[in-house]
Amino acid sequence: MPDLIYRKGFALKHEVAGDLEADYHSALVQSVKADGFRYQNGRLTVHLAHEFGFCYGVDRAVDYAYQARRRFPSQKVYLTGEIIHNPHVNEKLRALGIRFLSDPGCSIEALGAGDVVILPAFGVTVGLLEQLQGQGCTLVDTTCGSVLNVWKNVRQYAKDGFTSVIHGKIHHEETQATASQATGPWNGKYLVVLNRDEARVVCDYVEGRGNRTAFLERFREAASEGFDPDRDLGKIGLANQTTMLMSESMDIAEMFRKSMAARHGDARLAERFRAFETICSATQDRQDAVGALLDAHPLDLMLVIGGYNSSNTTNLAKICAKRLATYHIADVAGLVSAREVRHRPVAGRAETVSEGWLPLSGPLSVGMTAGASTPDNIVGMVVERLSLLSNG
Repeated sequence: MPDLIYRKGFALKHEVAGDLEADYHSALVQSVKADGFRYQNGRLTVHLAHEFGFCYGVDRAVDYAYQARRRFPSQKVYLTGEIIHNPHVNEKLRALGIRFLSDPGCSIEALGAGDVVILPAFGVTVGLLEQLQGQGCTLVDTTCGSVLNVWKNVRQYAKDGFTSVIHGKIHHEETQATASQATGPWNGKYLVVLNRDEARVVCDYVEGRGNRTAFLERFREAASEGFDPDRDLGKIGLANQTTMLMSESMDIAEMFRKSMAARHGDARLAERFRAFETICSATQDRQDAVGALLDAHPLDLMLVIGGYNSSNTTNLAKICAKRLATYHIADVAGLVSAREVRHRPVAGRAETVSEGWLPLSGPLSVGMTAGASTPDNIVGMVVERLSLLSNG
């Protein structure tokens, strides 16, 4: 049976447009955008970032999932896991009858010919793709083009004998998929660094100041099989998870450039070190837009809306929290009352409830943005709920 993999939808865009409109559109958000990204009601003024919410890649992935359900009405349709990191969107897909292989009771091994599997926007590992193809599944590939660009770079690194150093979160689906691309048939190597601190550990080793045993223990789960820092840090190519904080990725690239130059000399830097800017444009646009919002308006607080496991959303919250009180909420349910807000602190891992978050008198100016996996209707509900709490 020939492999079946769809990467361009099913020419059913117009047929699912009404469903997408009903599930994710917000007339209020459209009105706010038309009014200069500003909402005014009573004492409340909301300033929306000029770039927020669904990006092209997310919009395309969700669209393809709806098309797949319409194209295969009598077949079982699965997702390998969350299509994007937004609980509202994933529940809508479950309501369409799309099953998640990450859910209890679902098994990848049980799939076969006739089963349809949607690959998420952040892609899947090479091994999982090969397994699904080997089992005869029909595949709908929604992998974002920005992610594919990173894969192209790390494959080239491997072909040329460079180790891919990936700025990302090792347990994030995108980083796992990228790491698998770095190995491939070329026996390439990879190392994942989470932040500047981990990058500094690697740079110190490059410059001859590290401890081999401590290094291998620290990066035990973040390195390719058989990784040898004495051998595999000789030629380094940088890449990143596309949703990381752009400023941090740039800092890490500069750290490695300096360390490789210190170790090998400026004259040999080009043959020992490579770096490509692989933060996706939508991620960068949203980070730039929230910075512009903070510069343009005096704000009392900032609301950042999106899934807690959404990397691009948490990075937006980090940017804002450096400047003023910031609350990262998953959805409208986070606005419990004028006294309480349910949110995930920027420096924390667990959701918490904070009191006294909303000034109760006087003019109130609130900034608002949303991660690339947050649909407009969720943003609209937050604006409405905030207005009610502020003027109640």
